[in-house]
Amino acid sequence: MKIVFLLFISLVMFGANIHQPDAEYKAGGAVNDMVLSNMKLYCGTSASSVDIFDIQTKKKVQTLHLPKIKNFLNEEIEGKVYSVDVLKERVLVLSQATGGFREVRLFSGDKASVIIGSSKKLYIAKAKFIDKNTLLLGLLSNDIISYDINTGKENWSVQASLSKFSNLAMSEDRSEVIVADESGELHLISTKDGHVIEIFKGQNLDNVFSVDYKNGVIVAGGQDRRVGIYEMIFKSAYHIQTPFLVYGVGLSPKGKLAAYSSDENNNVTLTKLSTKSKLGIYGGNKMTLTKILFLNEKEFFVSSDDSTVNYYKVK
Repeated sequence: MKIVFLLFISLVMFGANIHQPDAEYKAGGAVNDMVLSNMKLYCGTSASSVDIFDIQTKKKVQTLHLPKIKNFLNEEIEGKVYSVDVLKERVLVLSQATGGFREVRLFSGDKASVIIGSSKKLYIAKAKFIDKNTLLLGLLSNDIISYDINTGKENWSVQASLSKFSNLAMSEDRSEVIVADESGELHLISTKDGHVIEIFKGQNLDNVFSVDYKNGVIVAGGQDRRVGIYEMIFKSAYHIQTPFLVYGVGLSPKGKLAAYSSDENNNVTLTKLSTKSKLGIYGGNKMTLTKILFLNEKEFFVSSDDSTVNYYKVK
């Protein structure tokens, strides 16, 4: 009886140390990708939509709608938004198309134009802006492509490796991109010409699910239950071992804080990189994490395979 009581007390104390969300944002479907621009949060969902929230009022201010798609039974269903990006008020959306292919759309206000249609039969996993006229495409084959919006042609194409593509993260000025794949290696590529600048390896030994790149710091998490950290300015690399698969990672804008999914309960651990010390655990996420996104050094968002985006203040 005494052992049961002590176990109960320890569980209560452990739960009390998990910080709960300070606010919630309710999207129209499971959120697969998020970006921040001009104090607005853009959420790509599995409900053929991108929901836009005002950060200050915490209210949804607009929804960009995409057409439904047809499944193998010829039934209309909601399509999944795989990635979203924003540059100078234009919204780039990569979404699921009929037949399993992908489409890329560009929204200016409520008006959308298809930049890459499903007829091209491309299996694009990520689409981001390089600049207002150029897109960066990450294909499942791990081909990374610079695509000219105006001409509809490739500027350059490079296969990062023979391994299957997992994820990518661009530098703040969009001049470089970190590409992650199932090998655990990370490739730093110039978006100007596709040149592979550097290969980072040794910290993740298996499929990398999530990667971020801020202020010369790279963080990656994946199937091997490791959070790999590369600090380029110090030429140092190390990893943090976790008890569960690391589905999501994120860096603060200055690259001083790293956040990562750390257990089977979808909790997020926050770490200060300069001291390698844990600052806290943040809970309340119901499903597998899809994105960790910092607003600044004191606030961050977490999305999952759920319609709720959680907002946290660093405590």
